[in-house]
Amino acid sequence: MAYLSRHDLLAMGFHYLGKDVKVSDKASIYSPETISLGDFSRIDDFCVVSGKVSIGRYCHITPMCLVSGGVPGVFLSDFCTLAYGVKVFAQSDDYSGETMVNSLVPPRFKNEYLAEVVLERQVIVGAGSTIFPGVTIKEGCAIGAMSLVRRSTLPWGIYGGVPARRIKDRMRGILSLEESFLKEMQ
Repeated sequence: MAYLSRHDLLAMGFHYLGKDVKVSDKASIYSPETISLGDFSRIDDFCVVSGKVSIGRYCHITPMCLVSGGVPGVFLSDFCTLAYGVKVFAQSDDYSGETMVNSLVPPRFKNEYLAEVVLERQVIVGAGSTIFPGVTIKEGCAIGAMSLVRRSTLPWGIYGGVPARRIKDRMRGILSLEESFLKEMQ
């Protein structure tokens, strides 16, 4: 995997670009002026990141993910991971048939649902999962592979399924590990 150089990343004109950020040369970045990338974060091959997106420190967006912030935005707090093929949407068309759909149709003919998506710190989203507009995944949650997240979660839970539901509590041991890690990185 080849990463863009710091020079190349600066030339793209990100809203904010932290230190030691890695973005694959095979990732597609649209509207970089609306995208913030936190320190030590990474975006891998074949990812698409577009619209208003804010990525915290030590976040990893693994191959083949889609992060579509649109106008309302997608916000990943520190230490978030999107596993292979995760899709995150901050806007969606109205599928009822009362209005037109798709990005080629002017807004006056559409009824899009626009709502920000927030992933709080220490969240992991399993491979192939989809997160809908308006969802907040609270601190410390783990979303199982192939889940559909339509509603916000409560903190420190393991969620899975279609639609995703809370399966059990998630252990908080990673908080002390995070503290040790950050001390070591200073």
